[in-house]
Amino acid sequence: MTKKNLELLFRSFEQKRIAVIGDVMLDKYIFGKVERVSPEAPVPVIDVSSQSYRLGGAANVATNLRSLGATALLFGVIGDDDDGAILASQLNKEFLSADFLVTEHTRPTTAKTRVIAQNHHIVRIDSETRKAISSATERTILALLSEHLHTLDAIIFEDYNKGVLTAPLIKKIIALAKKRDVPVTVDPKKDNFFEYKHATVFKPNLKEISDAFGRKFTNSDSDATLACQMLQKKVKAETIVLTRSEKGMTVFNGTAEHIPSMALEVADVSGAGDTVIATLTLALSAGLDVISAAKVANLAAGVVCAEVGAVAVDKRKLLSACTRYFSSVPTS
Repeated sequence: MTKKNLELLFRSFEQKRIAVIGDVMLDKYIFGKVERVSPEAPVPVIDVSSQSYRLGGAANVATNLRSLGATALLFGVIGDDDDGAILASQLNKEFLSADFLVTEHTRPTTAKTRVIAQNHHIVRIDSETRKAISSATERTILALLSEHLHTLDAIIFEDYNKGVLTAPLIKKIIALAKKRDVPVTVDPKKDNFFEYKHATVFKPNLKEISDAFGRKFTNSDSDATLACQMLQKKVKAETIVLTRSEKGMTVFNGTAEHIPSMALEVADVSGAGDTVIATLTLALSAGLDVISAAKVANLAAGVVCAEVGAVAVDKRKLLSACTRYFSSVPTS
């Protein structure tokens, strides 16, 4: 791809509408100093200096899509609580709509609070339930999605096993997408791992695929190929994209192509998987073949891994990385 072609590709992202369906989360950070130990127990006392909020889970996928210029429709579930209100407010700050989030009064908003002092992670506090959403909530999500399905270029399932993506909901959404010829990409977790049958792209990591099959796959190319072959037979996805940390990723759609990692420096891998599924889906919806789309997604992971914390990919940095990479690749 030439620089001009890449620029046209990145401009075309602005015309795309992608639905993200899954577990939305609020990431809360409390920063402070430790200067004493509590007299009540042998634990540090944190003198809080500041707090901040970030969007996590499916909401981070939507943030990455928005950062790349696309319109992201975020479907998920929050609680009727302060964390839900904060999450909705954070979406607004990121120019994302909370209109497709369903409030379920019997469950808390998924929130992860990290306490950090003197640049050390002291503790993480999770407020969540892994209980499946109600059938009424399933119907509401399905109805909301159905209203907008004809406007979509792709659907992303972002599963963190927090109960939003139930087996019945997964099957109904994939069936609807197939009728409308809307591509479906999947970022799975262990529960319901094999329920995403006939997806366009299925993107696990090495641990997830090992957990699902109950066997240890090594990070060798041969094991990666075997894992992809086994998985494709099981879920019948068009393409398997297996992410492999420092080894990059393997793309399998009958044959395997191993794409080396493109991270030049790794400061933090948090949120890299969210960036990969967002970029991969967006690039596919813009017309790239799956191998080229995977390479762009791999470069996007490299960009965010150079930052601290779960951050959305910077569009200009990704375009620069793609320009450097594809200009160095010899044409056949």
